[in-house]
Order: sequence, then structure tokens, then C-alpha cells
Amino acid sequence: MTTTVERNAGPAGPAPTGRRPTRPPTPTRPPLPWDTASAAGLAVLLAGAPVTAIVQGSVWPVQAAVAIIPVVVVGLLLHRLGTAAVVVGQLLTVLALLTVLFTEGGLLGFLPGPAALGEFGALLQRAGEQIDTSTAPVMPTPEIRFLVTGAFGLLAIGVYAAAVSTSAPAAAGVPLLAVFAVPAALADDLLPWWAMVAATAGFGLLLVTGAAAGRRRTGTGGIVVGVAVLAALAVGAGAGFVGTAGRFEGNGAGGDSTNSIGLSPFTALRGQLDQSAPVELFRVRGLDRPVYLRALTLREYVPGIGWQASPPAPGARLPGALPGESLAPGDQADIDIENVAFRDYWLPLYGEPLEVAGLPEDQWQYDSSAGTGYTIRPRAEEGWQQRALLPAPTADDLRAARGVDGVGPEYLDTTNVDDRVAAIAAQATSASAGGFDKAIALQDFFAGPASPFRYSLQTAPGNGDDALVEFLTIGRTGYCEQFASAMATMLRTVGVPSRVAVGFTGGTEIADYRSITTKDAHAWVEAWFPGIGWTTFDPTPLTDGRAITPPYVEQAQGQAAGEEASDLPDELSPEDDIDPQASPQQELEEQAAPATPPPTALEDENGGLPLWPFAVALLVVAVVGAPAGLRVLHRRTRMAAVRAGGPGAAAAAWSELLAESLDRHVPIPDTDTVRGAARRLVREHRLDEGAQQALRAIVTAVEASWYGGDHPAPGALDGAVRAVAAGIAAGSGLTLRQRLLPHSVVRRGALSRAATAEPAEPVGSAPGR
Repeated sequence: MTTTVERNAGPAGPAPTGRRPTRPPTPTRPPLPWDTASAAGLAVLLAGAPVTAIVQGSVWPVQAAVAIIPVVVVGLLLHRLGTAAVVVGQLLTVLALLTVLFTEGGLLGFLPGPAALGEFGALLQRAGEQIDTSTAPVMPTPEIRFLVTGAFGLLAIGVYAAAVSTSAPAAAGVPLLAVFAVPAALADDLLPWWAMVAATAGFGLLLVTGAAAGRRRTGTGGIVVGVAVLAALAVGAGAGFVGTAGRFEGNGAGGDSTNSIGLSPFTALRGQLDQSAPVELFRVRGLDRPVYLRALTLREYVPGIGWQASPPAPGARLPGALPGESLAPGDQADIDIENVAFRDYWLPLYGEPLEVAGLPEDQWQYDSSAGTGYTIRPRAEEGWQQRALLPAPTADDLRAARGVDGVGPEYLDTTNVDDRVAAIAAQATSASAGGFDKAIALQDFFAGPASPFRYSLQTAPGNGDDALVEFLTIGRTGYCEQFASAMATMLRTVGVPSRVAVGFTGGTEIADYRSITTKDAHAWVEAWFPGIGWTTFDPTPLTDGRAITPPYVEQAQGQAAGEEASDLPDELSPEDDIDPQASPQQELEEQAAPATPPPTALEDENGGLPLWPFAVALLVVAVVGAPAGLRVLHRRTRMAAVRAGGPGAAAAAWSELLAESLDRHVPIPDTDTVRGAARRLVREHRLDEGAQQALRAIVTAVEASWYGGDHPAPGALDGAVRAVAAGIAAGSGLTLRQRLLPHSVVRRGALSRAATAEPAEPVGSAPGR
């Protein structure tokens, strides 16, 4: 039976020429959205400019770029597979990057296996602790770099999905606003004006690129963005509403100072030492010898955690004279400290300060009991002057100063200190009578020529009980935090009051000043002796020339060397067996070793890192992406049938076009003929001329297959289907919801009967039918 078609069928109807239309040329695939994708990545990086206010240095832009660039590249590579494939591929890429850069437990080096997930958890936990206890800007520790990389990776995925996958660049403003708001909430000072300009320019670039890709309104968009950038410049330079106060809540003299100080000194210390390029902090004049520059002291030892900073007591206001408390002999010095790049709660001071000048009024106080100058918010003064007493007791003076008079009981607190620590301390000081000789013995225990301990920054932070025992018995490698923490704890167990001091070593002599940099950040021990006061000891075995040996330590070591030389026999007999590597704790090593091995990367102090959050996250991703995944599967199945040709090719092609329409909430009624449905597709999706021509060829092939048994050859309809699908996508974009919940999957019954089977009766010849 010959089928007659309407002469005025519209753009979808073929010309009634009596001969089969020729196959339309295969249209070219639409180009990849390079411009929008690149703009999305650059917008994320520009919007991250305010991160400068909360992370020190220039490391974070590198970490951000390392995450953003692969996300953009993978998104483009998977673009034609749909949003679900793009998001999943980008998430896996970010996980692989984090595994390679920050863990050692990846499967095949880059797959995030159980060990890598455990390391992720540990990194996040430590990053959270640093954020919770520090003030902005924080040091770029490995934990912070991990957090920055992961956060920018996820942010880039969200912005890419909004700007590229769903063609809604304005929606990308929501995640971009988050990356701007977080630094604004955490920074103590105003955000720099250029950060506001950069963030505004990034979002504007995204809008302009999106407009240019859709409607080519680049000129108008450029004017809008230019005005927005100028407005941001004016607001950023002149307004004062961005930024918040710091989290240090101690009050002034006479006020309540029981609140948390909100700072982790060891975290800041390690962050300074970890910097690849040293940053000059101070230039000091007036010192004739290197002296430790103390910023603050730690008196509280928390079992299982380690040494912690305590709220300072209300003290004397600075600037002004301070009452001297030391009775020890020493030298006075007038010191000028020029601040180059130091900003903190603490005011670094030398020795025992007698007077401090050059500071603004009513901003600083001095807690004489802790030897700490402090303020309630981080500040960066231009400099200050100090008259200091630099104690210089002799070894004999310190030996004669016995007892614990004049110091609080908190400096002898050993509550819940592990018995193994006390046993090692007792063994190391067994030959020492007084407190001074015990301090010398413990310093030699760590830094003496026969000590097995060595200095290294390549060790995990930690100074709690378990970490301390492991450091003393197994690891024996650490940096100043571990050495100072261990010696101060051990001094308390043998009856010597002690605390940990945090600050800087003597620096480097340059011209007429001493230059102190971040590489000079240091922690040491101060022990109390009645009538003399707090006295410095340094157990860290530094080998880079930064170590300072006080005169009384040199005297004690010289006296010990003389006694050893006088005790040596003229000749050593064969029976004398002297082991120069022997150390006092070796006899205790077996009993002191931890009963259980150190925790693995998958374990924490509570017995293990829970993996269920990762499983839940993967399950959520699978559930959310399931409909979109089924849609991709259906599309591939139909297109495979179209390429294969034969009896099912025409029906598969028609089904795919109706599914594309249904995904955009434009169903085709069952009562529509093929040509009526074609006219509806043209009208609802605003198909251009090329897509209309391809649709005519598909309608002809469908009618020929269903009514004449003339089925398409292999590959005959592939290009036409892709051209119509591209035309539908160009005329009717998909929202994110439509991509995640495609109607052709979740409401498959809404597909027209013509999408899955031939009509029950042929199309009649009457006009208008």
C-alpha cells in the first residue's frame, strides 16, 4: 500500500516527489564547551583569592590549581557522556589526586584504598584540630594543604556542573559565594581590596562566557562586568564591613581570663619550620651574643594530649616598667626589635623584661608568672624596645639552688604521666644528686654525643602519653616539640619544676642586627631554681648551627669531662668493655616498649577510623546518579541499534528523540501521528534548519520501516539522530534536576506508543489526518 503524505505538512514533512529522499549529510558534532569550562576553572581560582587571608604564603594557589585543572580536563573529556558521567569522573579524579599527593596507602599508587581512606580521615582530623585551635592566617601544613586541595576540587566540580553541564552560570554564584564568605568570616582584619576585585572578576567572567556561548552578548556582558569590578574596587578599598575579630577571648587586667586562647603553639611552630622558603620575622639590635627569644610558655601537661597553652593571667599593662623578680646575676641589655612579618597574640621578649616601650597604649599586657606578653587579638606592631635582664648564673649557683620554693605546684604536676616515662627519667638521672645535675643529665640524654636521638622534621606531630613513650623507646626521632615536651615531662617526674618555652633561637648576624626567620622557630625547656628563677635548657640535637649553649651548661659539661678524664686509668685492660653508644634507657627498653604496636593509618585513639561515612557517601552518590546512569545506558542501547541498522533501527531512533523531548518535560501524546509528533518537536524545541532537515530524514525512514518494510542501512540514521538531539539540546537546555531525574526513566510510561512499537494502523491518505 502506498502512503500519501500531506503537501503542507510543515518543516517536518518530506516533499511528495514519488522517490525516496536522499540521505542527509551527517552533521558535525557540536564542539566541546572549552570556553565555558575554562572560564569555570578560572572563576574558581579567582574567587579563592580571599583564602590568602586565612592561609599563609603562596602555597594554596598551587594546591587549588592542582585540583581545578584536572577537574576541568576530565569534565571536557567526559562531556558527551552526560552530567552523571562527568560528576563521577571528576570525583574519582579528585580522590586520585588526594591519594597521590597526601597518602602512602593508595592501591597502585593512585587508587584510594582502605589505607588511603584512613589517612584521609587522619588528615581531616588534624586539619580540624588546627583550624579549631589556630587563628587566621594558619600555616600551610600538610593537613591544611590537603584540606585546600580537596575543597577546591569539590568546589570546581560544583561550579563546572552549574556553568557547563546545566548551562546555568548564574547558579555557580552560590558555591563561589561560599569560598568568599568563609575567609571573610575567619579573617581578623579586612579582606584586601584586590581579593574582592578578583572574586568579582571571576564570577563576571563566568557570566560573560555563558552569555557568549548561548547568545553571543559579549559586548553587553563585558560592560556589566566592568562596572561590577569597578564597584567592587571602590567597596573593597573603602568599606569596613568585611572581616571579623579574632577568637582569642582573654580580657584585660582584672578581667576574667578563663576563656580559651584559641591557639595551638606547636601547630604554628611546625608550620613555620615546614615553610620551604624562610620568611624574615624580626631584626634585633642591642645583643652582643645569641639569646633565645621567648614568645610564650606552656605550663599545663594534659595526659594523652601533651603540653597546652593556658589562658594568661591578668598582668601589668604595656608599655611601661615591669617589676623584676629574678635574683640571679646577669647582664642588662637595651634591645630594639624591628618587626618585619610577625603577627600573633604573643609579644616575643628576651630574658626577664624590666621595661618595654614603643607599643600602643592599652593593647598589651605582661604575665610575669608565665613570662609572656599578650594581647586579646592578633596584632603586628612595627617594633618595640626592651630593657632586659639576661640571667647568667654559674653552674655552682644552680647546684646550690635546691628545692621548689617560689614556684606553683602546677609546674610539678605529673598526673597520669606514664610510669615508663618516669622509669626512663629515673634511670637517666640516677647518678645525679641535685636538680641542676638532673637537668644536665637529661639534656645529655637527648643531645649528648652518645645519644641515639636525632633531629628531623619528617616525623608526625604529637606529644601525648603514647606518642611520648614511643618517642623515648622506639622512634627516637623528632623535632623540637618532641624533645622539649619529653624533657620537661621527665624533669617533673624527678622533682624539678619545669615548663616548655616556645619562641625563636638567636638567628643570624647580619651587619648591625640579628635576623630571625621562620626557620629559627623553636621550643626549649625552662627549669625553676629557687633564688634564680627560670633557667633555659635545650635538649634538641640541632646540627645546623642554631643551637645555643648557655654558659652554665658549658661549665657543667666541662666539669664532667674533666672528672671523666681524671677517672680514666693510664691503660685500658682487655677486660674493659666500653660501649660509646650505650644510653641509659637501653636497660629499660624491653619493659618500656609499648605493649601494643603504634596505631596504623586506619586507627585512631578510639580504636579505628569509621569507614561508614565513606560508604554512606558512595551510596548516596550511587542512588542520586542511578536515574541519570540508566538514561545514559538507554541512550547507548538505542544508538547502538541505530548504528546497526535493520528492522529495529528506525524505532530506536524515534524512541531516542521522544526520550530527549520527554526529558525536557515535553511529552508526545499517543494520539499524534509521526508527522504530528515531528511538528511538535520542531515547535517546542525551536529546532534550527539543519535539525529540521535531519528530522525529515528520520520521519521518512520511520514511515518506510513501519509501513513499507524498507529498513535503514547500518549507520544511515546515526548522524541524523545526533543532529536532532543536538538541536533539541540547543533549543531546550536541561536543568540539573532534569539531568539527575530524566523523565524518560522515572516516568517511562509517558513515552508515546509510537516510541516503542509500530502504530496499529497506517497513516491515512486524507489531508489533515
